Amino acid sequence: MFRSAGITSIAVFLSRITGLVREVVMARSFGASMSYDAFITGFRIPNLTRDLFAEGALSSAFVPVFTQKLAEDTRESAMRLANLVATTLILVVGALCLMGMIFSPALVDGFASGFRAVEGKHELAVRLTRIMFPFLLVVALAAQAMGVLNALGQFAVPALSSSLFNLGSVLAGVLLGVGMGDWLGVSRIEGMAWGVIAGGILQLACQVPSLYRSGYRFRPELDFSDPGVRRILRLMGPAILGNAAVQINVFVNTNFASTLHDPLRGADGPVSWLSYAFRFMQLPLGLFGVAIASATLPTISRHALAPDFDDLRRTLSRAVGMVFLLTIPSSVGLSLLSESMIGSVYQGGDFNAYDTRQAGIALSYFAIGLAGYSALKVLTPAFYALGDSRTPMVVSVASVVINFFAVSVLVRQPGFGHAALAMSTSIVALFGFLVQFFVLRQRMGGIYGRQLLTSTLRILAASMVMGGAVGLSTHFVREWLGTSKSGYLADLAISIPVGALTFYGACRLLRIDELELAMSAMTGPLRRRFGR
Repeated sequence: MFRSAGITSIAVFLSRITGLVREVVMARSFGASMSYDAFITGFRIPNLTRDLFAEGALSSAFVPVFTQKLAEDTRESAMRLANLVATTLILVVGALCLMGMIFSPALVDGFASGFRAVEGKHELAVRLTRIMFPFLLVVALAAQAMGVLNALGQFAVPALSSSLFNLGSVLAGVLLGVGMGDWLGVSRIEGMAWGVIAGGILQLACQVPSLYRSGYRFRPELDFSDPGVRRILRLMGPAILGNAAVQINVFVNTNFASTLHDPLRGADGPVSWLSYAFRFMQLPLGLFGVAIASATLPTISRHALAPDFDDLRRTLSRAVGMVFLLTIPSSVGLSLLSESMIGSVYQGGDFNAYDTRQAGIALSYFAIGLAGYSALKVLTPAFYALGDSRTPMVVSVASVVINFFAVSVLVRQPGFGHAALAMSTSIVALFGFLVQFFVLRQRMGGIYGRQLLTSTLRILAASMVMGGAVGLSTHFVREWLGTSKSGYLADLAISIPVGALTFYGACRLLRIDELELAMSAMTGPLRRRFGR
């Protein structure tokens, strides 16, 4: 299972790196400007709806039911279920896209009411939203294809598909907005919006050959009375409500960000700084949280179907322990090296040193919730595998109250500003993890909690030792080279290896079991190949 997670991690790493390349192109071209604020809002509206209906609720509900179909029935029956779901997606999500394009002005007002205070900003955001809304349908079908392939034990191609989205969206965006913009009458930022659609199509298309080899043939078919479809819809109902709560949090935070006024940048900046910072958060989140969750979901579904609760408890405990081993030190590293990371990648062109500092502050606060955010990716699907979609929904709804209270209090604190929104995101992630963990632990009669607590405390101790080493390293590098671009790059080149070696040594001294499991998963194929 962890070797599968490793394969997925490599693919996700490529995806996140190409995503950073995409963000660098945007940062150098548009900086923290009105155009980029409008683009982020225009992209976020269909993207959040994607999380709501596609990669969130659909994946959590579809994979367990599809896995059960494969185990209890024929492959042909499972593929028919996939066709029924795909047809339903085309009809329902297609209608949703049409409605979203029609009501884009109201959606932009709801997500970023402060945009009307800047001339032309609201209108640009509406135009970009209408261009990018069909992305929702394409990526919903891509998410279902990913679910089919993951259930069949294929992880690399679905994970790599995101890399093709990033590359396709950038290349098509630059071609349409810069190379052919004058001829087509398309501005640079509109070209990037059309690039998003092209990238989404490429993300879906690259999975089609693997689906074909697996025996899947799409044939339009609609049957809401099918037991599998009805079960998926029953699971998706509470899942949509639960994911809707998450989107309400994003809506609240985006709205707050659109009304913030920075002393130097005014209304332009906070939305962009938070977006650039969260892109860095997505690297460890995708490498560790999403990769481990994708690899464990089919295993969890099989254990729940058996049912084999002892193996289910052990799988969940080891998965969460592995997530903590990888994300807790990542959180410490992101907090200490946030400015160097942002500056080394984004700074230049229209993205200046002030933007680097502000985005770095946001990243340091986002990093606090990384472990909780990643662990939720593992725990939430476990509830759906057990047929319980109500608990994640209740926890998500409670998080709305927590988030609104946290933002309202923190944003008023002197000097917090946009950092309050990043901090509230971390608070909500940690709250959701703790509640889901204790509910699942009680329901299953334990998740090897004592062993997990011991490992977590040791990982925290090793991370603190690593933090001390990285803190000293970055201090001396900054004293030596300052905060120039070369200084940022040197800081990363020196401090990251220092931190990694220190953490590895501390884990060895503290005898952290998860380290041995990770090393075994990585070196196992080599040992088998060379007979060692």
